[in-house]
Amino acid sequence: MSPLDAALAPQVSREFTGSITDTSLLDRMLAEFEVDRVFHLAALLSTRSEFTPVTAHQVNVEGTLNLLEFAQRQGESHGRPVVFVYPSSIAAFGLPDLETKMRAVRVREDDFTHPTTMYGCNKLYCEQLGHYYARYYKQLSKDAIPRVDFRAVRFPGLISAVTVPSGGTSDYAPEMIHAAAQGHAYDCFVRPDTTIPFMAMPDGVDALLTIASAPRGRLTRTAYNLTAFSRSAAEIHDVVAAAFPDARIGYQVDPKRQGIVDSWPADVDDSAARADWAFAPQFDFDRAFREYLIPTIRRRYRG
Repeated sequence: MSPLDAALAPQVSREFTGSITDTSLLDRMLAEFEVDRVFHLAALLSTRSEFTPVTAHQVNVEGTLNLLEFAQRQGESHGRPVVFVYPSSIAAFGLPDLETKMRAVRVREDDFTHPTTMYGCNKLYCEQLGHYYARYYKQLSKDAIPRVDFRAVRFPGLISAVTVPSGGTSDYAPEMIHAAAQGHAYDCFVRPDTTIPFMAMPDGVDALLTIASAPRGRLTRTAYNLTAFSRSAAEIHDVVAAAFPDARIGYQVDPKRQGIVDSWPADVDDSAARADWAFAPQFDFDRAFREYLIPTIRRRYRG
């Protein structure tokens, strides 16, 4: 169970186990429950999606469409909108080259939305699906009423102190800490100057809960940028090396993964989230590493 799943699990009175591609399971849930909110956290992440693009589409897109239909039918059954919270990703962006990335500074939600990965394509399309279900569902039908209150947050690289990195394209930051804490050598797969925005997992959880509870009338968008801090791989290396003096962290650049990260912005403009629903991350760069990530991961391996 991921940290996001764990944080949201207490709100569920009964657990159903199965796949979001299993419509019969969703039909059972529709018959047995009155659902007010859907937190859609299931996905194949970026690295695995590149190896299995068809499966990624089935899970990330068709699974999302199944859940949107489920939410719409719930809303129709009970006569009110169902809040649908969707974690999108910085992978929805696609800057054409490194020069453009360096010049772009803080990228807004509607800029450079030309993703270069299957995962990014899936996420961007699902943002548009959610927007359709929230605003234009069956717009030519006289009787159809949109019942999905879709709210997406476009996460930067999420760093957790609780779960072990699982091969995500932004996982070089937590991989450095986990390797150093275990006394293992680690070769970072991106250049030292590589910069993207990040966020500590507790702020990610808070963001989902906050946008889910925000008054609908205050939301001016269906998808919002989020960020907490933007730092280079070299800056992250320096903090980890200071905390673990025996750390052996080098660089062995993977050109293909580097190309993906270079297509993501160095920073994003999250002013809409801050204005509309008071998004305010608690962990800046220093606090995230010195108070949350490094001490928690250090305790994990010291037993």
